[in-house]
Amino acid sequence: MRYLVATDGSEESNQAVRYASTQAGALDATLEIVHVLEPDPELVAGELVLPGEEKAFELANQILEQAQRLAAQRIDKHGGDVAIETELLAGRPANAITDYARETEADAIYVGHRGLSEQREQAVGSVAKSIVDKATIPVTVIR
Repeated sequence: MRYLVATDGSEESNQAVRYASTQAGALDATLEIVHVLEPDPELVAGELVLPGEEKAFELANQILEQAQRLAAQRIDKHGGDVAIETELLAGRPANAITDYARETEADAIYVGHRGLSEQREQAVGSVAKSIVDKATIPVTVIR
């Protein structure tokens, strides 16, 4: 089995990582932790440039490393034997997560109810809700 959990570094997504880790540990499933970069590209001299690209990757990798540590701690605490993988995605979060879940044949998706982009989500619609709407596999939303 393969479980996918999305994180943005928020406490809600950390809760999702902890919960997914426990579930993966109970079933000896592979746990894949993903983070989605949402770059705002701009056109400079005819070339597409991603502002702050190096800094964005650095922050994203820190978020993934933190989530991986949380998962490993939870799995160790409950005595499971789980492979933990991480992946950095790019694009609109709900699309990137559900597309990646399909590509990797994940069996379930775990996501926090609200993330760091809460103000934008209130105006546009929650990423978690969009994932539920787009996914073709079970989605667990953690509050």
